[in-house]
Amino acid sequence: MKRALLSTFSGVALLLGASSAMAQQAPVKFGLCYDLSKAYTFVTPQIVQAAKDYAEILNAKGGLEGSPIEIIAQDHGNEPQRGIECYEKLKREGVMIFDTLSTPVSRAVLPRAMADGNIMLQSFVGRGDAIDGDVFKWIFPIGPTYWGQMANNIQYIKNQSKGNLKGVKIGFIYPDYAFGQEPIPILKTLAEKEGFELNLFPNPMPGRDQAAVWTQIRRFNPDWVITWNLSAMHVVAAREMKRNGIAMDKLISVNWLNEVDINNIGAADAKGLKRGTNVAGGQDHAIIKQITTDLYDKGKGNGDRKNLQDVYYNTGLAMFSVAFEGVRNGLKAGRPLTPAKIKTGLEALRNFDANGLLAPVTVTAQDHGGGGKTRIEMWDGAKWVPQSDWISAYNDVVMEVVKKESAEFAKTNK
Repeated sequence: MKRALLSTFSGVALLLGASSAMAQQAPVKFGLCYDLSKAYTFVTPQIVQAAKDYAEILNAKGGLEGSPIEIIAQDHGNEPQRGIECYEKLKREGVMIFDTLSTPVSRAVLPRAMADGNIMLQSFVGRGDAIDGDVFKWIFPIGPTYWGQMANNIQYIKNQSKGNLKGVKIGFIYPDYAFGQEPIPILKTLAEKEGFELNLFPNPMPGRDQAAVWTQIRRFNPDWVITWNLSAMHVVAAREMKRNGIAMDKLISVNWLNEVDINNIGAADAKGLKRGTNVAGGQDHAIIKQITTDLYDKGKGNGDRKNLQDVYYNTGLAMFSVAFEGVRNGLKAGRPLTPAKIKTGLEALRNFDANGLLAPVTVTAQDHGGGGKTRIEMWDGAKWVPQSDWISAYNDVVMEVVKKESAEFAKTNK
């Protein structure tokens, strides 16, 4: 099953037959309520581009069990109310499966999707406790959550500290809103469990002025700094680290750091920087090669060709490989397609690696996360070099916090 979608276009296709079959089936509509104009424009174009490219490739080979894929992208500007409006509009247009790619918007839309019984994807963003499928029956944060990524970062630091975190000083700098605040419960829990000294450094949005906070970090003199910065914030942080004499190899970034950020920091200046990553980067993947040949070499791509070299493009392919495969599984139960069938199809994913872009995920009715594996990579001045295997650490701790938080949600959302 790992490469089921890839196999649909790896052989010779009878394109006329595929087109005829698809013409008789209603399209499967994927609603991408994204920030296309404000805070997240450093990532959303690449992910929309990847979704449309992959949909086009699959549609040329028959779609999903004969149903064409339709990608509908609409801007919410990272504003929760606009996200709700986008959800309601697309719901009226027949969309049953949504993604918001924003933690604040995801949190706002989630109760409506739950009440309506529609599918909401939440890969790499949103509530960490939404992996609890017993409570969040219609929410699918497939892949590592911010909680899981943070736990894996701490495990990496523990490995570097010869298995003992007692007395190790860890600083956490984050934009002071929902996205940045999300991993704090896990950090605090692990600090108590492992005995490391934790200091939190909130930074007001939009994060362009970090002088004061990095001065505080310098005074704390941490062994490690974990950052949940985004886009231009990375460049500001690198400048302030240099000004305060903080070595780049002490830093571990959230996964939202890409090749553009490295170029803006400066390839040499970024040497030693580490990031937790959810997907494999680079272009040496069968699906990217297929897209390059079938679309971009023929001038048919859905965006700038240079984005194919961006880890965010790979992220989009991974996310929608999972989504498309889940819907394909759901369609096997027959038509018409319903959210319940999509739910069952997603919960049938077993050892699925998004064509080699993700660590394999297995989703069940109880676990909507699928394993939560990430790895640490380091920028060596020219390229990213893996520093760890794909790992999923402190699962018992993460699940304990998940169950506590999801129980609170269930209590107040009956």
